[in-house]
Amino acid sequence: MLVIHGVTRSRASRIIWLCHELDLPFRQVPVIQAYRTVDPDALSTASPEFLALSPAGAIPVIEDDGLVLSESMAANLHLARKHGGTVGPQDASEDALMMQWSFYAATAIEDDALTIQMLTRPEATDEDREIIDEAIARLERPLAVLEAHLTAHAYLVGGRFTVADLNMAEVIRYGWNDQRLHAAWPAISEWLDSCHARPAFLRMWEARLQEPV
Repeated sequence: MLVIHGVTRSRASRIIWLCHELDLPFRQVPVIQAYRTVDPDALSTASPEFLALSPAGAIPVIEDDGLVLSESMAANLHLARKHGGTVGPQDASEDALMMQWSFYAATAIEDDALTIQMLTRPEATDEDREIIDEAIARLERPLAVLEAHLTAHAYLVGGRFTVADLNMAEVIRYGWNDQRLHAAWPAISEWLDSCHARPAFLRMWEARLQEPV
């Protein structure tokens, strides 16, 4: 059985969502980020047994029939190829496009989207808000590319929901707590809403909400 190491309040959420899309059974080992716990006995990213599996000390990690993968995008692309049906690639061209969009999300969008998520809070300072504004400005170029594509197409690849949409949606979600992005990018907002209405996402999200903050 597939094993997912990592709490759901982490990038493990991407893999868990995909498993629900695929009806793929898995066992979850709730490794928590070391910075989130003061319990020395908790299984965390600093625990020796986890570091033996992932020297980088980062979650999530999957074990799949002897294969160990420690990057969530790589894990999802692997699982989609192996089990994906319509969620995975149907040919080499779709496989390449799914990698393209996933890497674009990770390299061009994720850092700034995470900045927006982490600093959008009631106690945000003027400096925080300035950093958020700068992140939103940097996102204009990659989001314009995504907006143009989603204005012309319902999904990223093949006219259907795939792992590319899932990977991108999990990155876009980080920054979408800033309402200015909703108004500026309506096609992305509509697409994201449709992704988040999927039963597999809602199943993952319910489990995430049940975890301690």
